[in-house]
Amino acid sequence: MSLAGKTILMSGGSRGIGLAIALRAAADGANIALLAKTDTPHPALEGTIHTAAEAIIAAGGKALPIVGDVRSDDDIAHAVLKTRGEFGGIDIVVNNASVIDLSGSEDLGAKKYDLMQDVNVRGTFMLSRAAVPILRESSNPHILSLSPPLNISPKWLGAHTAYTMAKYGMTMATLGMAAEFAKDGIAANALWPRTTIATAAVQNLLGGDKVMAASRTPEVYADAAYAVLNRPSREATGNTYIVEDVLAEEGVTDFSGYAAIPGTPDNRLFPDIFLD
Repeated sequence: MSLAGKTILMSGGSRGIGLAIALRAAADGANIALLAKTDTPHPALEGTIHTAAEAIIAAGGKALPIVGDVRSDDDIAHAVLKTRGEFGGIDIVVNNASVIDLSGSEDLGAKKYDLMQDVNVRGTFMLSRAAVPILRESSNPHILSLSPPLNISPKWLGAHTAYTMAKYGMTMATLGMAAEFAKDGIAANALWPRTTIATAAVQNLLGGDKVMAASRTPEVYADAAYAVLNRPSREATGNTYIVEDVLAEEGVTDFSGYAAIPGTPDNRLFPDIFLD
């Protein structure tokens, strides 16, 4: 498997899972274009689009940082055209940008509801759609969204209704495009972890140090994404993959190296949401 010479257009990617996926591809010599807003350092979050680009280059890839907002149609169009102009095409779109708010329906502000819908659902749809004409030219085109399986259990529908709608909307947009563009050989899949991943979102919103210590590193997500993006696009499409299942299919039997705290047994890891 190799992504050498392949071009990835990713939403977000300044830190966390998105950056881990970018670095995994960069190790092969891939080209990574990042469409992200983080132009200057955030007081509470590490990394900017520029530090991410530096890390991608250091890992062996080529980087194109594009400061913009996935909510803006103009920014999306600019990112698609600039990526093609810089690298000659687009082989992969990774819908990584996402907003999380686990508030109940009565407590959630209208602006945050709109933000989750605009970034998670609309951003996934619009960025993927904008890239389709160029993806058609690729020999193995992929769309990958970091979103969960469609689990309509009341446990998840009622836990945080607005966020659930936004993440399921990402998956529905992805599965819809898998069906719509299957004739063009464009794969579209979703990917989600079985355990929580040690990221800023987990630290700040899901449980702080306790949950971080019971999580896996972003590299587990990155390795699974790498495997999916190397699969034949006409054969591997329309799936809601689970990270650990993908890696098991690739022959991985020992996940201990992915523990955020070395030595943490698998049965002590914190389960991610949306999976029963």
